[in-house]
Amino acid sequence: MVKDSVTINIPFTNKSTEPSLCFQIVRVLHVKRKKLFLGLLGCLFICPILLYYFNVSVSNIQNVIPINEKLQKYYSDKQITITSKTTASSANYVQSDRQKAVVEAFRHAWKAYSKYAWGKDELRPLSKSYSTWFDLGLTIVDSLDTLWIMGLESEFETAKTFAVDKLNVLVNKDVNLFETSIRVLGGLEAACALSSDKRLCNQSVKLARALLPAFSSPSKVVPYSDVNPAKGTAHGPNFNGEYSSTAEVTSIQLEFREAARISGDDSLYKPALATINHVISLPKLVNLVPIFISCRSGKFSPSSRITLGARGDSYYEYLLKQWIQSGKKDDFFRKEFILSIQGVKDRLIAESYPSKLKFVGELFSSSTFSPKMDHLVCFFPGVLALAHYNGLTEYGYLELAEELTKTCYSMYTMNPTGLAGEITHYVTIDHPGTKDAYVKPQDSHSLLRPETLESLFYMYRITGDSMYQEWGWKIFQAFEKYARLNEGYCSLGTVLDVKNTAQSKMNKMESFFLAETLKYLFLLFDDSKTLLPLDEWVFNTEAHPLPIFK
Repeated sequence: MVKDSVTINIPFTNKSTEPSLCFQIVRVLHVKRKKLFLGLLGCLFICPILLYYFNVSVSNIQNVIPINEKLQKYYSDKQITITSKTTASSANYVQSDRQKAVVEAFRHAWKAYSKYAWGKDELRPLSKSYSTWFDLGLTIVDSLDTLWIMGLESEFETAKTFAVDKLNVLVNKDVNLFETSIRVLGGLEAACALSSDKRLCNQSVKLARALLPAFSSPSKVVPYSDVNPAKGTAHGPNFNGEYSSTAEVTSIQLEFREAARISGDDSLYKPALATINHVISLPKLVNLVPIFISCRSGKFSPSSRITLGARGDSYYEYLLKQWIQSGKKDDFFRKEFILSIQGVKDRLIAESYPSKLKFVGELFSSSTFSPKMDHLVCFFPGVLALAHYNGLTEYGYLELAEELTKTCYSMYTMNPTGLAGEITHYVTIDHPGTKDAYVKPQDSHSLLRPETLESLFYMYRITGDSMYQEWGWKIFQAFEKYARLNEGYCSLGTVLDVKNTAQSKMNKMESFFLAETLKYLFLLFDDSKTLLPLDEWVFNTEAHPLPIFK
């Protein structure tokens, strides 16, 4: 499992270099000239059938372009060379004590999942049962790269065996395009890149093809939200039928581009690229996107709000990361990112009273400001820090990232449990006796989300300031105190009352707790800052590391 240095040359089938079936048949028949006419006549009837059978297309989603044994790279500028440590089992890598504590927490969660929910999507820890969302083994596939990174070799091999032998990516069930792309497709691709196992690569390509019918919407550029991988059918959201979430349709591009690189089939990326190009071209308020977009007309919903929280968040994240993934060659993503972040600064950034904490609010009807900030928004400081790391140093991104990371951490310290609620509201007016922020009871639940820890990881990795490690350790200790069960971990119904947390425990352990939350904690406590260097890997919005094109 230990592979400190490996070059991945993912091959693909180049059909143009091989004789067609018809040509081969004619060549054989040519040996006996007197039967040439009959042979040619047979070709006219047989070859179309054979070509149709072997054709790989979107409509025939169960056929996958194989990764053959001939080493042929897909575009010379997309060869991936990995020279860095990608796993804690690498030679000479020493885990810190805090990393060991996170690994123990992961093992605790993994053991409970394996015991009560193996092969199912997620563990229900209180009832010691499982839940099925997409029937794609979400927790296993979502955790593959975490297992690899933490050096859990035996568990990785067991999970990999499930992913290649038991996982049916052509599930006969409607699945969400976005969630399946970032969790399952991204998880398979990351595991493929980290381990160089071609079977994982093939599974990812097979799934990518099965998701393509989602792009058969009336608009042709805004995909449907849901797709059936087995049937090749797709439809819009059940709650409205027309409007997809903007973040969802613009946060699948990293994954489909990686699928194109793995397979050598650029058609896997073109539909997703057309989507982001279309969204970028639409008129917007200071380059900020409303959170709903029509899969019929291709236009934004005129009444939807603007937010960096739910349904809007990862649009901005993927503008930057697509530029990074391309090896900084696709410069229009960088330009659009800069314009969008300026829009955020101009219209969404505000300060609380009395401590002047900077936070990111929302806009209703393009003009009404709401001082509401989802915990989901706490991905944003990390994105700003990553932009600074990649050379965008003249825009004050790192300074803003420092301010917003402080605000995100305060979402934890303001509550008696030391954990953040789902949504925080800020006070912006001079009112004696008020606090800077508060959490409404209906918003006080915690799913053990990763976003603040994600930003702490980037801030420590980029600045080297150990303060961010200390903040992360305190959050981890709060998880251990309030969310850890005898078997597994659970979400919490409220973070506001330390006395009633036992009664408010929720019967759910999200797959992203293992895929993102614990992974970012493990990487945050990497004192050497050598695992998965940011100039070789870009993390998708589910924390799956994908290789940067060189």
